Amino acid sequence: MLNVRAYSLGPIQTNCYIVSNKNKDCLIFDPGEEAGRIIKEIRSKGLKPLAIFLTHAHFDHIGAVDAVRETFELPLYIHEKEVSWLSDPYKNGSGKYAELPNYAVKEPEEAHIIRKEQVIELGDFKFSAVFTPGHSPGSISFIFEEDGFAIVGDTLFERSIGRTDLPGGSEKLLLQSIHDKLLSLPEDTIIYPGHGSYTTPATEMDTNPFLNGF
Repeated sequence: MLNVRAYSLGPIQTNCYIVSNKNKDCLIFDPGEEAGRIIKEIRSKGLKPLAIFLTHAHFDHIGAVDAVRETFELPLYIHEKEVSWLSDPYKNGSGKYAELPNYAVKEPEEAHIIRKEQVIELGDFKFSAVFTPGHSPGSISFIFEEDGFAIVGDTLFERSIGRTDLPGGSEKLLLQSIHDKLLSLPEDTIIYPGHGSYTTPATEMDTNPFLNGF
């Protein structure tokens, strides 16, 4: 049984997830801000991080990456289409806001760039990386099928969907991703989004106004 800890971080309250197992190994998903808080939590719980995974590279999901990565000497995994976004404030969105610093994150090693949908096995963890573009061109959902949950970034929210008015966004593509990759999961799968509360495919099929067509 895996333990999923959720932390809402930074000015946009972006969800960072720390997934751990009985051996206290853990994976970190979308460390968007407040690196000190993430590091403190990991140390206080006695967890042993293995890697950082990004659902996508918008600024509010990457702000704490370098500090966490360097503290624990971790590999970083991200879709190939958004590797260049990490170091480009205008691609990751931070350059559009005068009140924000320009976010620039070091690129991952070549071996950790996700180029195809695949099953990832890391330590005792086993899960799928599936492509769910639409909110951004390189959005990935990480599906823990055996454990009944998925970390989906800004693809699907409780009674809402990700915005598609940012560079590379497409509402048509987003809705197709949701339909093909998320609503097709078992209805009681826990969907952990990039913002807000968790939900399930069953709940969203019944209540999400953006999915009425499905």
